Amino acid sequence: MKKAFLLLFFIIVSLSLSAKHKQTFMIKDGQFIHNGKPTRIISGEMHYLRIPHQYWKHRLQMLKAMGANTVATYVFWNAHEAEPGKWDFSGDKNLAEFIRIAGEEGLHVILRPGPYACAEWEFGGYPWWLQNVDGLELRRDNPPFLKYTQLYINRLFQEVSHLQVTEGGPVIMVQVENEFGSYVSQRKDISLEDHRRYNAKIKDQLLAAGFDVPLFTSDGTWLFEGGSLEGVLPTANGEGNIENLKKTVNRYHDGKGPYMVAEFYSGWLAHWNEPHPEVDASDVARKTEEYLQNDVSFNYYMVHGGTNFGFTSGANYDKERDIQPDLTSYDYDAPISEAGWRTPKFDSIRNVIEKYVSYTLPDIPDALPIIEIPEIQLTRVADVLSWAEKMTPVKNERPLTFEELNQGYGYVLYTRHFNQPIGGQLEILGLRDYAVVYVDGEKVGELNRNTKQYALPVDIPFNATLQILVENMGRINYGAEIVHNKKGIISPVKINDIEITGDWKMYSLPMQECPKLTSSENLPNHPDINSELAGKPLLYEGAFLLNEVGDTFIDMQNWGKGIVFVNGRNIGRYWKVGPQQTLFIPGVWLKKGENQLLIFEQLNDEMQQQVHTVKQPILRKLLDPRQ
Repeated sequence: MKKAFLLLFFIIVSLSLSAKHKQTFMIKDGQFIHNGKPTRIISGEMHYLRIPHQYWKHRLQMLKAMGANTVATYVFWNAHEAEPGKWDFSGDKNLAEFIRIAGEEGLHVILRPGPYACAEWEFGGYPWWLQNVDGLELRRDNPPFLKYTQLYINRLFQEVSHLQVTEGGPVIMVQVENEFGSYVSQRKDISLEDHRRYNAKIKDQLLAAGFDVPLFTSDGTWLFEGGSLEGVLPTANGEGNIENLKKTVNRYHDGKGPYMVAEFYSGWLAHWNEPHPEVDASDVARKTEEYLQNDVSFNYYMVHGGTNFGFTSGANYDKERDIQPDLTSYDYDAPISEAGWRTPKFDSIRNVIEKYVSYTLPDIPDALPIIEIPEIQLTRVADVLSWAEKMTPVKNERPLTFEELNQGYGYVLYTRHFNQPIGGQLEILGLRDYAVVYVDGEKVGELNRNTKQYALPVDIPFNATLQILVENMGRINYGAEIVHNKKGIISPVKINDIEITGDWKMYSLPMQECPKLTSSENLPNHPDINSELAGKPLLYEGAFLLNEVGDTFIDMQNWGKGIVFVNGRNIGRYWKVGPQQTLFIPGVWLKKGENQLLIFEQLNDEMQQQVHTVKQPILRKLLDPRQ
């Protein structure tokens, strides 16, 4: 009897597994076909790495409550392979878990593995160390580059292979490269044949790894010639003209659809020192209805942006501003806010979708708890210049780049001692990206690639030291300039047009992990002592007690420029120019009892004694608007 029962049990389990595996998703007769039935993709983009993993379920439930049946996400290679061959898919980087939760919530998943992503992410998702590989050329039919892309794609496949729809999982489509047509249009120095060979090889690498769901490309319709691939569905970015969308897809896809807008912009990206863009909710709702009425599938970019924690924000480039560093917040004016809140845009979209779908939309999840911390006393302080110069420096005849120092992110302190006095115009045309200049610890001024401020006057007396604290504000993530992404000082340092060589010392301050203050002191209250520290880069430290935890926003309006650590986590960059004036602190990174706060303040024009948090973010306060 027992054997018969076990046999029956195994038969039932086998049939269940077999049924689970009998999932199909294909492109056929101009339609998306899921399990034999035509289906329309209503997708929203959110990136697992921009959301604490404890919140993934909540954000996915929000997306489904808005009416979506699919979630799309990029995969950022540099987050998973921070060093060559050292892979990390744990915690907030556990992509497979994010996909699994999406499946549990009844959502399809669209995977966008790149290997190039853009997404206003540092270096567009490429690992910074690729720039140190001899002979490597990004986004080219280049053997050293393709060697590493194949290793990445193969490793990624190990994580997600079992989550494809063909294995009973939620992954229905995978993108080949990303916005390659726009890159082709900007790199006229490379032949179209070379571009096409490279793009086709990324497709082949995905297939060779084992991906067996439909592939697609994503470009503006006017860029399909450079970005589309034979046998791969071309989808459009930002296309509002449905007639043009269908006509262009037909031209590149055997005369038929399906038709999909892979990036339907429900908001827009934001830079430091520029106004925060806004996209009208009614415009998004009207276009949503138009797509639904005309059988066009779409993916909101973004449905929920989240946050560029740490040093993950990238930068754009144009000739006027040179570099346009992206905000820490990736709120994106999206339907679901940075903290996961519903917005009027969310409600407008939900009201439209609900009219056109056959399924019942679930209730909208409650917002997560929010708290306010009225006062956090800062009790200890350390002078960063003195602290750094106790480290062992790297010495060289000329300043070395971050990459030459084997450093990806953060800061480098460059120093040069002078035995004889020198004065005049200090010029660093190769500054990447922001510097505060000191002479023997006294602040001289700031250099800023974003405003093309590459020179300032200096007066260096006898037996004095020039100190240049340089910040990497994020590597370029889009366009032809992505191949020029070295950081630090990448050109000669000149005074009065004379190159300064000799005994340069470089102190690495990557700030990936929270600094440990072994030689800090109590924060002085005496005004004379305060005046001595004003203008110096400082590490401020404090602690605060909580009886309850919740999401909150630390208010940095009274500060200058720097980064904040909460309980050892780098929550991102602040800068007084705005428009972002607060930083999001997820409640899951706080704890009942004592919490630790550390602030690295680069400018420190005046001493600070305390800081506080607020319940509402400040993302649109521009203090120094560009003309």
